[in-house]
Amino acid sequence: MVELQGAISAVSQPVPTTTTAQPVSDFGGVLAAALTSEAATGASSAASSVASALTGGTTTTAAAPAAAADAATPAAPGTGDALVESAKKYLGVPYVWGGESLSEGGLDCSGLVQLAMKDLGVDVPRVARDQMKIGTEVPSIDQARPGDLVVTRGGGHIGIYAGDNKWIHAPYPGEKVKLAEMTTPPTTIRRVLPTGA
Repeated sequence: MVELQGAISAVSQPVPTTTTAQPVSDFGGVLAAALTSEAATGASSAASSVASALTGGTTTTAAAPAAAADAATPAAPGTGDALVESAKKYLGVPYVWGGESLSEGGLDCSGLVQLAMKDLGVDVPRVARDQMKIGTEVPSIDQARPGDLVVTRGGGHIGIYAGDNKWIHAPYPGEKVKLAEMTTPPTTIRRVLPTGA
């Protein structure tokens, strides 16, 4: 019934002069027919019948809304967000000590960082103790942004901060590259790439 009232209200507005609709002399008859149609086929059909009758069959249908844009927007090239996307490609790759490419069967922590950076065209040192010296110091994990390098165990381990107190890292033999909660306080946090904000 609400849709029926909306249709009647919509067509009670003045008809543009370009329309060739003829006035309806028997509004009561049209309304009665529409109500009968509502009982048989539902309010949407009834509302359409009234609108069509009142405008001489020249009803218009509103255009369907455009499809929503894809919410997942690619990260800007060369940013911390892009580094996180790059590192995510290696989730599930086995940990291999000294591994720096998939052809070697896996990656170690600094090999993951080096390979994800290489995907972006950025060369970094090979081992964590050298990687922890590049970029700019970030004072605390509260100020870390996705793509910052997080070093733990005095330089013995490194990973890529992913936001929300999570990082992507290759933990140790028997494990795989994974996205995990940070449980060890960082030794240092290094910002090598601009943030994606």
